[in-house]
Amino acid sequence: MSSIAVRTRGRFRGGAGLGLVAWLAGIVFFLPIAWMALTSFHSETDAATNPPSFTAALTLDGYREFFGAGGGASPWPALINSAVASIVSTLFVLVLALPAAYALSIRPVRKWTDVLFFFLSTKMLPVVAGLLPIYLFAKNAGMLDNIWLLVVLYTSMNLPIAVWMMQSFLAEVPVAIIEAARVDGAKLPTILVRVVAPIALPGIAATSLICFIFSWNELLFARVLTGVVAETAPVFLTGFITSQGLFLAKVCAASLVISLPVLAAGFAAQDKLVQGLSLGAVK
Repeated sequence: MSSIAVRTRGRFRGGAGLGLVAWLAGIVFFLPIAWMALTSFHSETDAATNPPSFTAALTLDGYREFFGAGGGASPWPALINSAVASIVSTLFVLVLALPAAYALSIRPVRKWTDVLFFFLSTKMLPVVAGLLPIYLFAKNAGMLDNIWLLVVLYTSMNLPIAVWMMQSFLAEVPVAIIEAARVDGAKLPTILVRVVAPIALPGIAATSLICFIFSWNELLFARVLTGVVAETAPVFLTGFITSQGLFLAKVCAASLVISLPVLAAGFAAQDKLVQGLSLGAVK
């Protein structure tokens, strides 16, 4: 057997082994989601059995309870608040992060690495450490239980990581194309919107999805700074844990419904997400 055949067989076995490991890891991460989805279609009695019953009768009672058919509060205001806070803050992050990343990559400022480190260092402070000052400010400014306060907070929270990510994406944009656009008389806003953004679209999509997920799943600020008017979906979800006990089937149904927007966004943008996350990895 030639050495080429031996190397080819070794590479095949190595690839098959890595593929098997990847499948096993995917199954391990998927099992809790599958268990949650199955439990959401069980009654509370069947959901509370230990070990869980996989052959129990299926029912939609958990979803009816979640959507208020049982006389409970409607989840729609909380879902709308989460959508507004997540989508608007993500748009603000993109508007601010794109020119900042442009200045740090295509038209780099002096000591741009120090600037990037400063952006990243703002994420090193524990969120709870700034909770009290933010609460006092919101209280004195009359902005408690206000969805726009969450929009500002989510924008400031996601902006550093967005600038860091988009800097690596925009560094892959050919400078010659930008120079050609500048020679044709294009101004900076036009260059950003019509030249840089289409080329870096996969990276922008990946950044947008990550910022959306972080905003949608945020609980601490929403729990402390909101009440009834600006309540978000994660805060609404915690309301199912009461002094009467934990209603497992209802919680699983609520968790699955609240997770659907993130799962749908990730599925819709999966090709752009893969391209974006690998855009700055290969020089």
